Amino acid sequence: MSNALYGLGREGFLGGDIDWDADVVKAVMLDVANYTVSIDTDQFLSDIPAAARVATSAALTSKTKALGVANAANVVFSSVSGNSIEAIALYQDTGVEATSRLICYVDTATGLPVTPNGGDINLNWDTGVNKIFKL
Repeated sequence: MSNALYGLGREGFLGGDIDWDADVVKAVMLDVANYTVSIDTDQFLSDIPAAARVATSAALTSKTKALGVANAANVVFSSVSGNSIEAIALYQDTGVEATSRLICYVDTATGLPVTPNGGDINLNWDTGVNKIFKL
């Protein structure tokens, strides 16, 4: 799988259910040995097994949208330990896993995979024209 928007996440944008710059959006680092992405049918955070979720970020900050391109400030995951991380998913955090809509899946990026060692992991978004993702 390569980087992609979840199909039902795209539907959420089109239906007005996701507001990129107003909603709480978080990143979760994933161990793909415990999660096989289904880009067209996975809809909520609850579709990703807890065993696959190695670390979760605080809410993304400084989110922007310009010409359909989503961007945000880089993220620091503090004191990460656990399984190897091969992918990252972004999701709209409602506070309830069963309603927290998945937005995008990233498994091709500088620094992936990474093996946690108890230290911080910095997530630096792409600085190219598509930034985090483009609708």
